Amino acid sequence: MTTAARTLRAPAHERAPAAAAPTLSAESLSALLGLIYEAALEPDTWSRALSAIRVLFDANYVSLIVRPGTGDDLGLIVSAAGDQQTIDPNTPPMAASPFYGLTPDRLVTVDDILTETDWRASAYFRDWCAPHGVFHVMAVDIQTRDGGVYGLRITRPDGAERFDADDRARCQLLLQHLRRALNLHLSVNQDRQVNRLYGQAMAHLMVGAIVLDESGHVLECNPMAKAILEMNDGIAIKGGLIEATYAADNRRLQRLVREVLDNAGRPARLRPADAIAVSRPSGRTSWGLVVQSISADRWTEGKHRPSVAVFVRDSDSKATPPVRLAQELFQLTAAETMLAIQLANGLSLEEAAEALNIRRNTARAHLRSIFSKTGVRRQTELVRIFLNSVVMLGVSDG
Repeated sequence: MTTAARTLRAPAHERAPAAAAPTLSAESLSALLGLIYEAALEPDTWSRALSAIRVLFDANYVSLIVRPGTGDDLGLIVSAAGDQQTIDPNTPPMAASPFYGLTPDRLVTVDDILTETDWRASAYFRDWCAPHGVFHVMAVDIQTRDGGVYGLRITRPDGAERFDADDRARCQLLLQHLRRALNLHLSVNQDRQVNRLYGQAMAHLMVGAIVLDESGHVLECNPMAKAILEMNDGIAIKGGLIEATYAADNRRLQRLVREVLDNAGRPARLRPADAIAVSRPSGRTSWGLVVQSISADRWTEGKHRPSVAVFVRDSDSKATPPVRLAQELFQLTAAETMLAIQLANGLSLEEAAEALNIRRNTARAHLRSIFSKTGVRRQTELVRIFLNSVVMLGVSDG
C-alpha cells in the first residue's frame, strides 16, 4: 500500500463476493480490457476496471496510485474494495512503504522484499496494513511515456493464499494493457487541455467559434460563441442549425455553409473561406461571420464529424483586459491604462474623460504620456496596437 490519498471506491453493486481466482478466459479478458480502455477515455470509470481486477485476483483491495501524496497534498488513489472497509486517509509517509521507489515495471510481492517475520515487525505493516486487513501484497510501478509513474497494488488478507506464479503471469499480461491505457489517457487529456486552451484564447480575443457536422448541425461552441448565441440578436441555433434572424441574411448564411460543405473534398488550398455580415435586430454593429471547411482525414468519416467552422466576431464588444497586464506591457500608470482601455473600446478622448470622471486636460496629459511610452503618434494607432497586443489574452471571462 502507499500514502494517503483521496480514495474513490467502487460502488457496492460493482463489488463481488470473494471466490476462487477465476480463469482468464478469452471472454473475461475481453471484458476486462474493455473496462481498462474505457477508463483511459473516462477516468471516473477506473474504479470499475479495478473492481474487475480485484475479482480476478480474489483480492480485498486493488489500488491505482495516480498521484502520491507529498507534504500537504494527499495525492490521489483510485481503489476497489471487496468489503465495507474504508482506507484511512491518515497513512504514513510514502517512504515508509517497502514498495516505495520500485524499479518501473518490476512486479514484486512482499516475499521478494522481506521475510514474513520482518514484514510483520515493520511499522508500515503494523500501523497501516494490519488495521486494513492487508497482508499479501503484489505491487508494480508502471512508467508512462512522459516519465510519470503509476503504482498498482493488489492485496489479500492474512490467511489468504499467497500470490503465486499464475497470479504473476496474469498481472504481467495486464500490465502492457494498463500502460497503453495510461498513455492513451495522457494523450486524450493533453488534447482536451490544448483544445480548452485554444477555446479560451479565442474567447478572450472576442471570437466565437461554432463547429458544424457534415449535415450542418452544430457540434460544439466555444464560450464566446455561446455568449453571442444567448443574445439572440441576429444569430441563433434552431433545430440544431445556425440561423440568422433576417430572411435575406439567413439565405446567404445557409448558402455559404452549403457551399463550404460541398467543397469539403477539395484540396485544402482550393477550399474557400468566405465571410458575410449578419444584421442585428438591436441595431448594433452587424456580426461578422467567416465560414471555413475543416479538413477531414480518413479516420473521421461517418456521422457527426467536424466539417465546418463558423467564426463570429463581435466588433461592438467592449474589452475589459486586466489593468495590471496593460500596465506591465506598455509601462503605463493605472490612470493611463484606464484611459487606453476606454479609447480601445471606441470612445473619443472627451467621452473617455467623462466615463473616467476626469478633466479633459487631464485626459490629454495622460494621452500625451501614453503616446510617449508606446511610441505612437495618433489615437487610431494606439487603439490598433492595444487591441492587437497580448494583453487581450487576459480579458475577463465575466
